[in-house]
Amino acid sequence: MTTAPDRLLRRLEWKLGRRLDGRLQGSYRTVWHGAGFDFTDLRAYTPEDDVRHIDWNVTARLDEPFVRQYTEDREMTSWLVIDRSASMRFGGGAGKESTAASLAVAIARLISQGGNRVGAILFDNQTHKIIPPRTGRDQILRITRDLTSSVTKKSDKTTDLAEMLRLAATTTARRRSLVFVMSDFIGEPGWDRPLAQLTHRHEVVVIRVVDPSELELPDLGLILVEDAETGEQLLVDTSDPLLRARLTEQVGAREDELADGMRRAGVDAHRITTDQDMLATLVDMVRRSGRRRR
Repeated sequence: MTTAPDRLLRRLEWKLGRRLDGRLQGSYRTVWHGAGFDFTDLRAYTPEDDVRHIDWNVTARLDEPFVRQYTEDREMTSWLVIDRSASMRFGGGAGKESTAASLAVAIARLISQGGNRVGAILFDNQTHKIIPPRTGRDQILRITRDLTSSVTKKSDKTTDLAEMLRLAATTTARRRSLVFVMSDFIGEPGWDRPLAQLTHRHEVVVIRVVDPSELELPDLGLILVEDAETGEQLLVDTSDPLLRARLTEQVGAREDELADGMRRAGVDAHRITTDQDMLATLVDMVRRSGRRRR
């Protein structure tokens, strides 16, 4: 008898085979190639270069910017850093947690082709789990099993995203890797600095998972709403135009704040919503990354 994780992996493998084979052939190597770099040489900086590869010591000595050149190892090590806090369980349809899990498994399956290693860090308010990187389908199945397992009860505090990112930096410190960070980025402020430190060491792909109702409040009349992180409840009238205007203003301010934080960290976040086609999103994400590198 097959288990739920095995069924999920088989379903995603079938979809990947039908819709991604040929369309992303080799793209994860040329677009997401941040793992296993060996330093080989220095050369003068050009405007197309990634500023993270500037050798500042050499630049200061010669008074001219120089970048490090690397040779990529044949084996890639990748990490999935996944926020499993209470706010990720919110959402209509599949919900944010399920959307992140499905996308994470699809990415792991894609990256694992060719013998590349994949590991995972699963984080919530109270606990975390580290799955060391390994190769093979059994590893992907293990990640799938842990992603679809139940999580701990709600905490009385918001998510410490900075702690999640510091944990990721500590866990992945041994070797330069390709790191996917998946979160709704609902939590305590101050996550931009540890994210910047993570991007200084690794190739980082940030995926922000959002439910459409978090961007635009649906008109449902009088409803009871609950803070997914703290459990605090409040009765609100979603038809009230003043309330809707205030929420729209707050959403705009929050989006601006998140964008500023991502800029300070030096990353471009991919925003996906729970009502999007997951595999179409994956294709678009790879193509967007490729255009930025060119």
